[in-house]
Amino acid sequence: MGLRQMYSERQIEVLRKYKQGFRLMINYGAKRSGKTVIDNDLFLMELREVRKRADKKNIREPLYILAGVSSKTIEQNVLNPIRNKYGINFKFDKHGNFTLFGVKVVLAYTGSIGGLGAIRGMTSFGSYINEASMANMEVFKEIMDRCSEKGSKIICDTNPDNPEHWLKKNYLDNDNPNFKIVSTHFTLEDNTFLDSDYIEQQKAGTPSGMFYDRDILGLWVNSEGAVYQDFDKNKMIVDEVPDDLTYIAGVDWGYSHFGSIVVFGKDNKSNYYLVEEHTKQYKEIDYWTETAQKIRRKYKMDMPFYCDTARVEHINHFVNAGINARYGYKSVINGIEIISKLMKQGNFYVKDGVTDRFLKEIYSYAWNDKSRDQDAVIKENDDVMDAMRYCLATPIHLDQQRKYYPTPDRNKISQGLRKLGL
Repeated sequence: MGLRQMYSERQIEVLRKYKQGFRLMINYGAKRSGKTVIDNDLFLMELREVRKRADKKNIREPLYILAGVSSKTIEQNVLNPIRNKYGINFKFDKHGNFTLFGVKVVLAYTGSIGGLGAIRGMTSFGSYINEASMANMEVFKEIMDRCSEKGSKIICDTNPDNPEHWLKKNYLDNDNPNFKIVSTHFTLEDNTFLDSDYIEQQKAGTPSGMFYDRDILGLWVNSEGAVYQDFDKNKMIVDEVPDDLTYIAGVDWGYSHFGSIVVFGKDNKSNYYLVEEHTKQYKEIDYWTETAQKIRRKYKMDMPFYCDTARVEHINHFVNAGINARYGYKSVINGIEIISKLMKQGNFYVKDGVTDRFLKEIYSYAWNDKSRDQDAVIKENDDVMDAMRYCLATPIHLDQQRKYYPTPDRNKISQGLRKLGL
């Protein structure tokens, strides 16, 4: 039987990468796309390779880590499919580990920090980590560290998650050639062994948005309920911003929760660029006043600061210090709609390297689906989001008001009244 009778083209691509060598392999993408099938076979191939390397070093019992969220997921995703496909029976010792092809396989559970206990102190010839994005980050890192034998490989499969997920940021996006990471992206249609009717049914029955993007296309996209679903880090984070911008600032007061001041610049095409973010906890009004003074000295002394009206005394403190502080537009839903349109229309950008919490918040800022009010947001991870909303939505809302509800012309009103005989 040839390879193409056993594997899809995407799985064959993984096999080629396996033979070329690597430190970390991450196969990610859609559900039912064939990731785990190929990784299970690589796991068996690796055990045979480990035995060969151990023989050369005269090591009687080499160790290998098989990791998953829990014993249940390892059984259903890895061991049971291998048992059914190849008829291999696993004999577990009193610690829940087993030996296969002369290699002791140590099971590690990555779903909680408790998974460290099974592997701490050991030296491993490699690891297979199932459902890697669901792993505790510290346990994942510990597994990586334990695979210290020469030639050790770590093989992972995962469904995609949030674009800011640590697995993507720290590993999948790591382009340092010395790290030796390889990855393969799977879509549902890459699994040519699935019935075509099943594929079409899955595509037709999967909700649009996040579910479709992750489950069918295998993309790392915002979680369900994210407020700013059109934010695209790859398109909207830029290295440089234009000159001659008009600067505005937004302020969300805080103390025990984060306070935040953001600065945006607007160009002549109505593009907005986030150029500064200052977000801190446990800071008094004097700190925020000095921060605002530095900002206005840097950009323009009379630039407006659109502020949260929850602390009018703080706004007055700004005004008394000579800062052009104004009341921010408080409508959360309308403000979000204004900013969402900027993102959708390609008028929203963030200068790279200037943010503290912006990316963390924008990906976790979510609608509250448990609220009786369908248009409520979860009041978490929202400090920078609120400052941004005051900054952008207030002047845009005022411009819209002036456009649709212009100041009445008293002369025209008088003329009209006279025509009516009034």
